[in-house]
Amino acid sequence: MPAASDESDLIDLKGCKILLVDDDRLNIRILRSMLQNEGYVLAEADSAESALVLYDDFQLDLVLLDVLLPGMTGFDACRELRKRHSAKAAPVMFITAKQEAEDVVEGFSAGGVDYVMKPFRQKEVVARIRTHLQIRLLSERQSTLVDQLSRANAAKNKFLGMAAHDLRNPLASIRGLAEFLRDGTVGELTTDQLELINLIHQASQNMVSLVNDLLDVATIEAGELRLMIAPVALADVIEKSVAMNAREAARKKTAILFEQCEATPVLNLDADKIRQVVDNLLSNAVKYSPPGSTVRVGLRALPLGAHAVTVRDQGKGIPEGERDRLFKDFSRLSVQPTGGEKSTGLGLAICRKIVDAHGGSIVAENLPAGGCEFRVTLPSSTQA
Repeated sequence: MPAASDESDLIDLKGCKILLVDDDRLNIRILRSMLQNEGYVLAEADSAESALVLYDDFQLDLVLLDVLLPGMTGFDACRELRKRHSAKAAPVMFITAKQEAEDVVEGFSAGGVDYVMKPFRQKEVVARIRTHLQIRLLSERQSTLVDQLSRANAAKNKFLGMAAHDLRNPLASIRGLAEFLRDGTVGELTTDQLELINLIHQASQNMVSLVNDLLDVATIEAGELRLMIAPVALADVIEKSVAMNAREAARKKTAILFEQCEATPVLNLDADKIRQVVDNLLSNAVKYSPPGSTVRVGLRALPLGAHAVTVRDQGKGIPEGERDRLFKDFSRLSVQPTGGEKSTGLGLAICRKIVDAHGGSIVAENLPAGGCEFRVTLPSSTQA
């Protein structure tokens, strides 16, 4: 397929290859005379069988195919082309004198894109052919662009994963050494020294969290997220997450209350990944609620064995007009954490992808009395 003109946005169709298929030589001559000044490369066949042979020998861009041919019909030939070449087959325009609805429907069902009616009208024939050639060229360009973007995205994910992996170990070491010094293992520290060590520890912790998020994103985007599905008591997962996050919440004098249903559901899921989701939702709830708040976690049964995990905070909620950004990568809302905490803009995006992989859903909505509720719905079973 030729490239577009460099001097304008118009598509240059010169050199496009068109196959004319008709057992009536007069029709072939008429079509050739109509198209010869358009710069197309024309080939001819007088039967469907010979057309199929020619198609395999040339890189065709369009086929003008008579419906009524000796032996195989035009409809059958079109079906055969679609069978052999699927979506990559050149568009087929049928040549026919029939205008009955059932014939038109059969042609489209066979895979044709348009009709050229007999007797031919030159302007109409030329315009229809030009339109379908342009559509094909634009489709090829789009496919090429998508392929290029996919390769670039894969390279980006690979680089991101490698960089994050290489950074994680030294950052974890810095954090560990800061804890070592903070605990007074090598001697007492002055107040100023302890303050600096705490700053180093907090900065390294933020960096480790960012690197872990980047690794998660790279893994998920590369299609390498693997779920370790097993029967899990969902309430136990939530309780562990609540216990861990309660310590951090206590620094803001915030309480986390778990209100579970009476039954203890056992679901097939990846416990570590669901724990990661709950951890992130609780961390966000504490982060965006004012000091002294109460974060409420709920677990309730739904029809068909599904269950919903809810996290309610007392923050400012989701600003109007920003809801569509909530679960996107690196997306941050205008609402700021109430204690100066850091945010990578990746946590909720990772949550959504993990929940999606479980066949569930995650939504967020503002509460009438203030605050926001995040609701994760998990099915009774998940495929590994």
